Amino acid sequence: MSRLAATFEALAQTGRKALIPFITAGDPYPEFTVPMMHAMVEAGVDVIELGIPFSDPMADGPVIQRASERALAHKMSLRRTLAMAMEFRRSNRHTPIVLMGYLNPIEAMGYEAFANAAQRAEVDGILTVDLPPEEGEECAALLKARDIDPIFLLAPNSSSERIQKMDAVGSGYLYYVSLKGVTGAGHLNTADVKTKLEQLRANTRLPVAIGFGVKDADTAKTIAALGDGVVVGSALISKIEANLDSPEQAKKEIIELLAAMRHAMDNNGA
Repeated sequence: MSRLAATFEALAQTGRKALIPFITAGDPYPEFTVPMMHAMVEAGVDVIELGIPFSDPMADGPVIQRASERALAHKMSLRRTLAMAMEFRRSNRHTPIVLMGYLNPIEAMGYEAFANAAQRAEVDGILTVDLPPEEGEECAALLKARDIDPIFLLAPNSSSERIQKMDAVGSGYLYYVSLKGVTGAGHLNTADVKTKLEQLRANTRLPVAIGFGVKDADTAKTIAALGDGVVVGSALISKIEANLDSPEQAKKEIIELLAAMRHAMDNNGA
C-alpha cells in the first residue's frame, strides 16, 4: 500500500480528513523549504504538495505565479525540487510528498528518467496540471510501476465519463478544483461543491481532495465536511509574500493558520 493510500485509510478509520498544504519549492529562498515542510508536519498536516517552480504556471493565480518567479530567481529547478524531497525524507518516513507542477520540465528530463528520480527521492505522488488522463497513460504507468501515484485535476464541469477515466488512470487521490479560474481566485459555493461531490462519489473509488479557494479555518472546516481532504496554497504563500524580509515570521503565520485549520477540521461537529 502506498503512503498516500495508507494515510487516507488511517484518516478515514478515525473520521478525520487530510490537511494538504501547498508551497513552492525554493520560495522565498531554497533553504526555507525543507524546514518549512517539517514545521507544517508538526502543525498537523497529513500530505505535502510541493510545487515545482515553472516560468509559465498557467493554472495559478498571481500569488503562486510570483512564488515561482522568486524561486526561479534562486535557480530552482525540477532536479533541485527532487533533492529537497529527498532531504525531507531523510528524517520523515511517513508524510506523503506530492510534487505538483507542469509537464514541460518532466518532458525535458524524460518520463522514465523523471520516474526513476522521483522514486529515488521517495516521492509519493505526481500531479501534473497540464497532463490530462487521456494523454497521461504512458507517464502514469511508469510512475505506478515505481509505487508513485499519478494524480489528476477534476474541474467543476468534468463529466462522469472523464471522472471514470481519471479513476482508471490515476491513484492516490483526485484533486477537485472547486472554482472555475486560477488558484486563489473567487469564493467557494459549498452547495455547488456538495452537488459535484455526489457525482464524484458515484464515479470514483479514490479519495477526493478539494482546493482552489480555501482561505481560512472556517473554509477548511466547511470543505472537510464534504470531501476527504482540504488543499490550501495561495493563503499560505500570501504569508510568505507579506514577510519577504522576515521569513521566520512567515513560517510562524503559516503554522498558526495550519494549526487553526487542523483544529477546525477535527472539530467539525463542535
